[in-house]
Amino acid sequence: MEAAATTLGSFTLLALCAAVGFASAASAAEPQKIRDRMWVWGHDAGVYNGQWGLPGNSRITPVEGAEYLGVSNVIFIRYEGRPKPPFSAYAQPFKGLKRVMWSVTGAGGATSEAERSEVVALAREMPNMTGVFMDDFFQFTAGAAAGGEAEAAAALSVEQLRQVRRQLTLDGRRLDLGVTLYTHQLDPRIVPHLALCDVVSLWTWKAEDLDRLDGNFARYEKLAPGKRTLLGLYMWDFGTNRPMPVERMKKQCEQAVEWLRQGRIEGMIFLATNLCDLRLQTVEWTRRWVAEVGDQPVPRPLR
Repeated sequence: MEAAATTLGSFTLLALCAAVGFASAASAAEPQKIRDRMWVWGHDAGVYNGQWGLPGNSRITPVEGAEYLGVSNVIFIRYEGRPKPPFSAYAQPFKGLKRVMWSVTGAGGATSEAERSEVVALAREMPNMTGVFMDDFFQFTAGAAAGGEAEAAAALSVEQLRQVRRQLTLDGRRLDLGVTLYTHQLDPRIVPHLALCDVVSLWTWKAEDLDRLDGNFARYEKLAPGKRTLLGLYMWDFGTNRPMPVERMKKQCEQAVEWLRQGRIEGMIFLATNLCDLRLQTVEWTRRWVAEVGDQPVPRPLR
Protein backbone atom coordinates (compact mmCIF):
# COMPACT_ATOMS: atom_id res chain seq x y z
CA MET A 1 0.00 0.00 0.00
CA GLU A 2 2.83 2.38 0.92
CA ALA A 3 4.68 1.51 -2.30
CA ALA A 4 1.51 2.05 -4.29
CA ALA A 5 0.98 5.41 -2.64
CA THR A 6 4.58 6.37 -3.40
CA THR A 7 4.18 5.34 -7.02
CA LEU A 8 0.92 7.24 -7.29
CA GLY A 9 2.50 10.28 -5.65
CA SER A 10 5.43 10.15 -8.07
CA PHE A 11 3.08 9.82 -11.02
CA THR A 12 1.03 12.76 -9.78
CA LEU A 13 4.16 14.85 -9.30
CA LEU A 14 5.41 14.00 -12.78
CA ALA A 15 2.04 14.83 -14.29
CA LEU A 16 1.96 18.13 -12.42
CA CYS A 17 5.48 19.01 -13.58
CA ALA A 18 4.55 18.13 -17.15
CA ALA A 19 1.45 20.28 -16.93
CA VAL A 20 3.42 23.22 -15.54
CA GLY A 21 6.05 22.77 -18.25
CA PHE A 22 3.36 22.68 -20.92
CA ALA A 23 1.77 25.82 -19.53
CA SER A 24 5.15 27.58 -19.41
CA ALA A 25 5.93 26.57 -22.99
CA ALA A 26 2.51 27.70 -24.13
CA SER A 27 2.97 31.01 -22.33
CA ALA A 28 6.41 31.51 -23.88
CA ALA A 29 4.93 30.83 -27.32
CA GLU A 30 2.32 33.54 -26.94
CA PRO A 31 3.11 36.78 -28.81
CA GLN A 32 4.38 39.53 -26.55
CA LYS A 33 2.74 42.93 -26.45
CA ILE A 34 4.37 46.11 -27.67
CA ARG A 35 4.09 47.41 -24.09
CA ASP A 36 6.49 44.64 -23.01
CA ARG A 37 9.14 46.21 -25.26
CA MET A 38 8.67 49.74 -23.93
CA TRP A 39 11.00 51.29 -21.37
CA VAL A 40 10.98 54.63 -19.57
CA TRP A 41 14.22 56.51 -18.84
CA GLY A 42 14.14 57.55 -15.20
CA HIS A 43 16.01 59.99 -12.96
CA ASP A 44 15.61 61.09 -9.36
CA ALA A 45 12.70 63.49 -8.88
CA GLY A 46 13.46 67.12 -9.69
CA VAL A 47 16.94 66.75 -11.19
CA TYR A 48 15.92 68.62 -14.36
CA ASN A 49 14.51 71.59 -12.43
CA GLY A 50 15.92 74.86 -13.78
CA GLN A 51 17.55 73.08 -16.71
CA TRP A 52 16.97 72.39 -20.42
CA GLY A 53 14.55 75.28 -20.89
CA LEU A 54 11.72 73.31 -19.29
CA PRO A 55 8.56 75.27 -18.42
CA GLY A 56 8.35 74.27 -14.76
CA ASN A 57 9.63 72.12 -11.93
CA SER A 58 8.93 68.40 -11.66
CA ARG A 59 8.26 66.42 -8.49
CA ILE A 60 7.37 63.06 -10.00
CA THR A 61 9.39 59.98 -9.03
CA PRO A 62 10.73 57.47 -11.56
CA VAL A 63 8.16 54.81 -10.68
CA GLU A 64 5.32 57.35 -10.73
CA GLY A 65 6.44 58.57 -14.15
CA ALA A 66 6.46 55.03 -15.52
CA GLU A 67 2.99 54.40 -14.14
CA TYR A 68 1.75 57.66 -15.67
CA LEU A 69 2.90 56.58 -19.13
CA GLY A 70 1.56 53.05 -18.66
CA VAL A 71 4.97 51.35 -18.93
CA SER A 72 6.39 48.90 -16.38
CA ASN A 73 10.07 48.75 -17.46
CA VAL A 74 12.48 51.43 -16.22
CA ILE A 75 16.09 52.28 -17.06
CA PHE A 76 17.21 54.27 -14.04
CA ILE A 77 20.17 56.64 -14.44
CA ARG A 78 21.94 58.56 -11.69
CA TYR A 79 22.03 62.26 -12.48
CA GLU A 80 24.49 64.70 -10.91
CA GLY A 81 25.20 62.23 -8.13
CA ARG A 82 21.56 61.62 -7.21
CA PRO A 83 20.59 59.47 -5.47
CA LYS A 84 23.58 58.87 -3.27
CA PRO A 85 24.51 55.28 -2.37
CA PRO A 86 23.60 52.98 -0.78
CA PHE A 87 20.69 52.41 -3.17
CA SER A 88 18.78 49.66 -1.38
CA ALA A 89 16.18 51.82 0.41
CA TYR A 90 15.75 54.15 -2.59
CA ALA A 91 15.16 51.16 -4.89
CA GLN A 92 12.29 49.65 -2.88
CA PRO A 93 9.51 51.10 -5.12
CA PHE A 94 11.27 49.69 -8.20
CA LYS A 95 10.67 46.12 -6.99
CA GLY A 96 7.07 46.33 -8.20
CA LEU A 97 8.14 47.00 -11.81
CA LYS A 98 8.43 44.30 -14.43
CA ARG A 99 12.04 44.98 -15.46
CA VAL A 100 14.71 47.41 -14.23
CA MET A 101 18.14 48.40 -15.50
CA TRP A 102 20.33 50.57 -13.25
CA SER A 103 23.23 52.79 -14.27
CA VAL A 104 26.84 51.90 -13.56
CA THR A 105 27.80 54.98 -15.58
CA GLY A 106 25.50 57.89 -14.84
CA ALA A 107 24.62 61.06 -16.73
CA GLY A 108 27.70 62.78 -18.10
CA GLY A 109 29.61 59.49 -18.00
CA ALA A 110 30.14 59.65 -14.21
CA THR A 111 31.29 56.34 -12.77
CA SER A 112 33.50 54.76 -10.12
CA GLU A 113 34.48 51.28 -9.04
CA ALA A 114 32.61 51.79 -5.75
CA GLU A 115 29.41 52.76 -7.55
CA ARG A 116 29.62 49.79 -9.89
CA SER A 117 30.07 47.43 -6.93
CA GLU A 118 27.09 49.03 -5.21
CA VAL A 119 24.89 48.41 -8.27
CA VAL A 120 25.93 44.76 -8.48
CA ALA A 121 25.02 44.39 -4.79
CA LEU A 122 21.64 45.97 -5.52
CA ALA A 123 21.02 43.47 -8.32
CA ARG A 124 21.34 40.64 -5.81
CA GLU A 125 18.36 42.09 -3.94
CA MET A 126 16.22 42.66 -7.04
CA PRO A 127 15.18 39.65 -9.14
CA ASN A 128 13.50 42.05 -11.59
CA MET A 129 16.79 43.83 -12.29
CA THR A 130 17.75 42.53 -15.72
CA GLY A 131 20.78 44.67 -16.49
CA VAL A 132 23.06 47.61 -15.85
CA PHE A 133 23.42 50.68 -18.05
CA MET A 134 26.13 53.11 -19.12
CA ASP A 135 24.88 56.59 -19.99
CA ASP A 136 26.83 59.25 -21.93
CA PHE A 137 29.49 56.59 -22.32
CA PHE A 138 31.42 57.74 -25.38
CA GLN A 139 33.33 60.97 -24.89
CA PHE A 140 34.66 62.25 -28.18
CA THR A 141 33.67 65.28 -30.20
CA ALA A 142 31.41 64.66 -33.16
CA GLY A 143 33.31 64.97 -36.41
CA ALA A 144 36.72 64.91 -34.72
CA ALA A 145 39.43 63.20 -36.72
CA ALA A 146 40.23 59.66 -35.61
CA GLY A 147 43.94 60.46 -35.42
CA GLY A 148 44.88 56.81 -35.72
CA GLU A 149 43.12 55.87 -32.49
CA ALA A 150 41.84 52.30 -32.45
CA GLU A 151 39.66 52.83 -29.38
CA ALA A 152 37.12 55.59 -28.80
CA ALA A 153 37.47 57.87 -25.78
CA ALA A 154 34.92 56.58 -23.29
CA ALA A 155 33.99 56.51 -19.60
CA LEU A 156 35.65 53.10 -19.38
CA SER A 157 38.38 51.54 -21.49
CA VAL A 158 37.77 48.28 -23.34
CA GLU A 159 39.76 46.43 -20.69
CA GLN A 160 37.76 48.03 -17.86
CA LEU A 161 34.58 47.05 -19.68
CA ARG A 162 35.74 43.44 -19.75
CA GLN A 163 36.19 43.61 -15.99
CA VAL A 164 32.65 44.98 -15.58
CA ARG A 165 31.24 42.13 -17.66
CA ARG A 166 32.91 39.57 -15.41
CA GLN A 167 30.89 40.92 -12.47
CA LEU A 168 27.52 40.57 -14.19
CA THR A 169 26.95 36.85 -13.66
CA LEU A 170 25.44 36.35 -10.21
CA ASP A 171 23.10 33.95 -8.47
CA GLY A 172 22.62 31.89 -11.60
CA ARG A 173 21.58 34.78 -13.84
CA ARG A 174 23.37 37.06 -16.26
CA LEU A 175 22.74 40.80 -16.25
CA ASP A 176 22.68 42.65 -19.55
CA LEU A 177 25.19 45.42 -20.15
CA GLY A 178 23.54 48.36 -21.91
CA VAL A 179 25.03 51.55 -23.35
CA THR A 180 23.94 54.94 -24.70
CA LEU A 181 25.02 55.82 -28.23
CA TYR A 182 24.16 59.01 -30.13
CA THR A 183 23.79 59.13 -33.89
CA HIS A 184 26.56 61.74 -34.03
CA GLN A 185 28.95 59.15 -32.53
CA LEU A 186 28.69 56.60 -35.35
CA ASP A 187 32.42 56.09 -35.74
CA PRO A 188 34.38 52.84 -36.25
CA ARG A 189 36.33 53.53 -33.03
CA ILE A 190 33.26 52.56 -30.96
CA VAL A 191 33.16 48.99 -32.29
CA PRO A 192 35.51 47.39 -29.68
CA HIS A 193 33.35 48.76 -26.85
CA LEU A 194 30.06 47.82 -28.52
CA ALA A 195 31.28 44.26 -28.97
CA LEU A 196 31.25 43.91 -25.17
CA CYS A 197 27.76 45.39 -24.74
CA ASP A 198 24.57 43.33 -24.88
CA VAL A 199 22.17 46.18 -25.60
CA VAL A 200 22.68 49.51 -27.37
CA SER A 201 20.26 52.43 -27.02
CA LEU A 202 20.47 54.71 -30.04
CA TRP A 203 19.53 58.39 -29.63
CA THR A 204 19.11 61.40 -31.91
CA TRP A 205 20.19 64.41 -29.84
CA LYS A 206 18.49 67.17 -31.85
CA ALA A 207 14.90 66.86 -33.04
CA GLU A 208 15.77 68.28 -36.46
CA ASP A 209 18.15 65.36 -37.03
CA LEU A 210 15.25 62.90 -36.84
CA ASP A 211 14.81 63.67 -40.56
CA ARG A 212 17.98 61.59 -41.05
CA LEU A 213 16.99 58.75 -38.73
CA ASP A 214 16.62 56.15 -41.50
CA GLY A 215 20.10 56.79 -42.86
CA ASN A 216 21.70 57.01 -39.42
CA PHE A 217 20.10 53.75 -38.34
CA ALA A 218 21.42 52.02 -41.46
CA ARG A 219 24.93 53.33 -40.61
CA TYR A 220 24.54 52.02 -37.07
CA GLU A 221 23.50 48.57 -38.30
CA LYS A 222 26.67 48.36 -40.40
CA LEU A 223 28.80 49.16 -37.34
CA ALA A 224 26.95 46.76 -35.02
CA PRO A 225 25.16 44.12 -37.12
CA GLY A 226 22.71 41.97 -35.16
CA LYS A 227 23.15 43.94 -31.94
CA ARG A 228 20.16 44.08 -29.61
CA THR A 229 18.92 47.65 -29.91
CA LEU A 230 16.55 49.99 -28.09
CA LEU A 231 15.52 53.11 -29.97
CA GLY A 232 15.68 56.19 -27.77
CA LEU A 233 12.68 58.54 -28.06
CA TYR A 234 13.07 62.00 -26.53
CA MET A 235 9.83 63.68 -25.39
CA TRP A 236 11.64 67.06 -25.19
CA ASP A 237 14.21 68.46 -27.62
CA PHE A 238 17.17 68.55 -25.24
CA GLY A 239 19.49 69.42 -28.10
CA THR A 240 17.88 72.86 -28.50
CA ASN A 241 16.11 73.28 -25.12
CA ARG A 242 12.71 73.43 -26.81
CA PRO A 243 9.53 71.33 -26.91
CA MET A 244 9.61 68.23 -29.06
CA PRO A 245 7.05 68.84 -31.84
CA VAL A 246 4.21 66.34 -31.60
CA GLU A 247 4.55 65.47 -35.29
CA ARG A 248 8.20 64.53 -34.81
CA MET A 249 7.29 62.47 -31.73
CA LYS A 250 4.60 60.69 -33.69
CA LYS A 251 6.99 59.95 -36.53
CA GLN A 252 9.69 58.46 -34.31
CA CYS A 253 7.17 56.38 -32.35
CA GLU A 254 5.64 54.96 -35.51
CA GLN A 255 9.13 54.25 -36.87
CA ALA A 256 9.98 52.40 -33.66
CA VAL A 257 6.92 50.14 -33.98
CA GLU A 258 7.72 49.40 -37.63
CA TRP A 259 11.31 48.42 -36.82
CA LEU A 260 10.11 46.43 -33.82
CA ARG A 261 7.79 44.39 -36.01
CA GLN A 262 10.60 43.88 -38.53
CA GLY A 263 12.94 42.67 -35.79
CA ARG A 264 15.44 45.49 -36.40
CA ILE A 265 15.07 46.72 -32.80
CA GLU A 266 14.19 44.98 -29.56
CA GLY A 267 12.27 47.88 -28.04
CA MET A 268 12.04 51.61 -27.39
CA ILE A 269 12.77 54.03 -24.54
CA PHE A 270 10.81 57.18 -23.66
CA LEU A 271 12.89 59.93 -22.04
CA ALA A 272 12.24 60.87 -19.34
CA THR A 273 10.09 60.38 -16.23
CA ASN A 274 10.97 63.91 -15.07
CA LEU A 275 8.80 65.33 -17.85
CA CYS A 276 5.66 63.45 -16.94
CA ASP A 277 4.13 66.03 -14.56
CA LEU A 278 4.91 69.16 -16.62
CA ARG A 279 1.77 69.00 -18.79
CA LEU A 280 3.80 68.90 -21.97
CA GLN A 281 1.76 68.35 -25.11
CA THR A 282 4.15 65.71 -26.43
CA VAL A 283 4.11 63.75 -23.16
CA GLU A 284 0.30 63.71 -23.16
CA TRP A 285 0.28 62.54 -26.79
CA THR A 286 2.77 59.79 -25.92
CA ARG A 287 0.66 58.63 -23.00
CA ARG A 288 -2.39 58.28 -25.25
CA TRP A 289 -0.33 56.53 -27.91
CA VAL A 290 1.04 53.98 -25.42
CA ALA A 291 -2.54 53.21 -24.32
CA GLU A 292 -3.58 52.81 -27.97
CA VAL A 293 -0.79 50.54 -29.25
CA GLY A 294 0.59 48.99 -26.05
CA ASP A 295 -1.53 45.84 -26.13
CA GLN A 296 -0.91 45.06 -29.80
CA PRO A 297 1.09 41.83 -30.24
CA VAL A 298 4.71 41.57 -31.28
CA PRO A 299 5.38 38.29 -33.11
CA ARG A 300 9.07 37.97 -32.27
CA PRO A 301 10.01 36.88 -28.72
CA LEU A 302 12.77 38.57 -26.73
CA ARG A 303 16.16 36.95 -27.15
